[in-house]
Amino acid sequence: METTLIILKPDAVQRCLIGRIISRFEDKGLQVVGAKMMRISQQLAATHYESHKGKKFYDGLVRFMTSQPVVVLAVRGMGAIEISRKMMGATFGSKAEPGTIRGDFGVSNSFNLIHGSDSPESAKRELGLFFGPGEVVEYQRHLDHWIYDMSGKTPE
Repeated sequence: METTLIILKPDAVQRCLIGRIISRFEDKGLQVVGAKMMRISQQLAATHYESHKGKKFYDGLVRFMTSQPVVVLAVRGMGAIEISRKMMGATFGSKAEPGTIRGDFGVSNSFNLIHGSDSPESAKRELGLFFGPGEVVEYQRHLDHWIYDMSGKTPE
């Protein structure tokens, strides 16, 4: 099982899409194991997006991410990172396929609704930035045997 960070960005929050987006992850079979609404500080945004520092879009991105509340999620499941990235769709809403979050809800190339970790290393780093000890909860879902085939040695 993998756990990944998902951020519902200020545009998703302002457009009242929180429930609809979270439902997509749950409908897919992924488990929400952490959730909170917060305002991202300048320092946290700078740390989170440090790999983009110096790029043309960096200042605008930090300004946007700190402008209004966001919802941060810890989402768990087998292949959660890759599955979440596919569910989000292409970075720019204008290029995202219908059926994806960005494809169904976005048209802007600036406001793209959602962030998701792009690798296990990024997920570990990002989860540590946004969630403190005890804020990501381990719990057994009784329906997992209906989501994953548990008949073998490893779930699939």
